[in-house]
Amino acid sequence: MSLKVLSVASEAAPLVKTGGLADVAGALPAALAAQGVEVTTFLPGYPAVLAKLGKTRAVHKWDALLGTPARLLAGKLGEHPLLVLDAPALFAREGGPYADAAGRDWDDNWRRFAAFARAAADIGGGAVKGRSFDLVHAHDWQAGMVPAYLRLAPLAGGRGVPSIITIHNMAFQGYFPADIFPQLGLPASAWTVDGVESYGGVGFLKAGMQLADAITTVSPTYAGEIRSVEFGMGLEGLILARSNRVHGILNGIDTAEWSPATDPHLAARYTAGKLAARAKNKRALEQAFGLDRDDGPLFIVVSRLTWQKGMDVLAEVLDHLVGIGGRLALLGSGDGELEARFLAAAARHPGRVGVRIGYDEALSHRLQGGGDAILIPSRFEPCGLTQLYGLAYGCVPVVSRTGGLADTVIDANPAALAAGVATGLQINAVNPAALASGISRAVALYHQPGAWKRLQTNGMKADFSWGASGAAYAGLYRQLIGEQG
Repeated sequence: MSLKVLSVASEAAPLVKTGGLADVAGALPAALAAQGVEVTTFLPGYPAVLAKLGKTRAVHKWDALLGTPARLLAGKLGEHPLLVLDAPALFAREGGPYADAAGRDWDDNWRRFAAFARAAADIGGGAVKGRSFDLVHAHDWQAGMVPAYLRLAPLAGGRGVPSIITIHNMAFQGYFPADIFPQLGLPASAWTVDGVESYGGVGFLKAGMQLADAITTVSPTYAGEIRSVEFGMGLEGLILARSNRVHGILNGIDTAEWSPATDPHLAARYTAGKLAARAKNKRALEQAFGLDRDDGPLFIVVSRLTWQKGMDVLAEVLDHLVGIGGRLALLGSGDGELEARFLAAAARHPGRVGVRIGYDEALSHRLQGGGDAILIPSRFEPCGLTQLYGLAYGCVPVVSRTGGLADTVIDANPAALAAGVATGLQINAVNPAALASGISRAVALYHQPGAWKRLQTNGMKADFSWGASGAAYAGLYRQLIGEQG
């Protein structure tokens, strides 16, 4: 008999995406179907989601969901069941999922995602006729209140179900002032450190971590790192207290969507056995970014331009990268000052540095298919997906040794090179000297064609599909359901 899981996320590809969470939430249903788990994804009804839904039907309604009327729409995410919360007062607005067009967080984000979580807890508890679930899987702070509602304010007469919360990035916690608490529909007893209170306010992620039956992170190394002050972001004590409930499960990638052998976005498709075809993609990338055509290494970046991602450090070493014969094609957006620094570097080094501010899914595929190496100097990285895409496409990752980057990239040190197992390069610190050294190592290896080709083919032959990760999630689901039973 298959398990039925409600996956609660604020975004899921291809309907709405701002980052890796969407890729994971979008891939989980297919990954878990192979494990005998039927995943129903639950999303907010942003305009972009409603516009792409196609045929839907209303299966439930709330007259006052935290004070606003709402409907529950049923549709499909690919071949898998989808539920969408249609609450116009909360989600029918221009801008992104979390912020307005100017990048300012919506003032009522606490209400928007508390209502979303309340609805998820109702659905998990059996509010929708004909739809029952064995477990609820919440993702990040936007769904962090789901375990709180399930545990502290369950649906009247509803069915109790276990819950999991997955931390995709501890840096984003959904912290709000204490004066919102009376409006959350929770009992007064929830206002404790063992409930939703966090440092004098309401912590959405903290509430989920405190009250879920299990906590998962998106890589084993990150599960260890968040026990420390450096990476725990103020919640390391809670992680330590619940350490027997913390599991690190590495993300996978959708190998149907990300395969250079079949990718429709590429100028030329290729396999590990036919790497010569990548040259056509490199030439197309040079043209798209206005770069000189030469035989030197072409580095790429596909990233949010933020401090977390180490983009300030990369900006410091661009002159070095160009000076040793490298070129850079960058796609990203984020901090305005960093955007300006990269645009200034492109102006300073015409033909050597090309920058596109924004995000373009098709272009991100073309960058992986045509770049020689992808730079990911993150200060912390819970899992990371771009390095996995790089490995799959023969675009050699140059990464910092943290989180999922450390778990997925085998450094090209002398021993690993001699053993023929290296897949990329790791740097030991996120500072200009360390990154410049890593780039120099990459350039030196690039000029050893045999060694470079081995790095590429090793990465392309590695298995980063959802197979092992899906099995790990399914095993954890069954363990929790067994505990409750």
